[in-house]
Amino acid sequence: MNRINHDREMRQEIEKRRGEEKLPRLLLHACCAPCSSACLERLLPYFAITVFYYNPNIDEEEEYRKRAAEEQRLIGELNRLVRARDFDGMHFDDGVRPEECAFREIAFIEGDYRPGDFLQTVRGLEKEPEGGARCTACFRLRLRETAAVAAKLQVDYFTTTLTISPLKDADRLNAIGRQAGAEAGVCFLASDFKKREGFKRSIELSERFGLYRQDYCGCGFSRRERESADNQ
Repeated sequence: MNRINHDREMRQEIEKRRGEEKLPRLLLHACCAPCSSACLERLLPYFAITVFYYNPNIDEEEEYRKRAAEEQRLIGELNRLVRARDFDGMHFDDGVRPEECAFREIAFIEGDYRPGDFLQTVRGLEKEPEGGARCTACFRLRLRETAAVAAKLQVDYFTTTLTISPLKDADRLNAIGRQAGAEAGVCFLASDFKKREGFKRSIELSERFGLYRQDYCGCGFSRRERESADNQ
């Protein structure tokens, strides 16, 4: 079976909007700053971006707050570069000339932190393996909320940083995103940010900006799985 090239889909959609007088508006669901870094770098020339940090799956509030603060710090660093028009060391797509781009500063919205919503969503799926049905339910929760906020803001598109992870299935995420967009009446921008060495680039940018890189997705199930692996 031929897999859909979601990265090509994204580039084709971007190309359709190139040259418009007004930048299309994008709501980007963000799981963490390291994953956001390469996604934002790739999207900055083409969209007026608002980052939506919504992750009720994170079970420890201290961890949640730490990741939220890092997300805001990264956005601040990138906005400083935008204001200064200082893009030295930034990697944009071939053919993108920064001096010709109408870069906009990135906005930030933090969703409600209600871990009980996540636990209710995955009830009955507690024993599912990491990456299975429990994760699908988690993705659906987060992307439906993102779609609802996107509709409220009346943006042109929404998408998620989650596809940058080599451990996450882009087909599944894009299918969930499209469904959420159809339900909310807003366009989902297909993506597979791990393509074109996106994950590698996220590591490089994390080092450049000194970002905190967590070693588990955020939920208690993944944390316990990681701790179990460490103790073996």
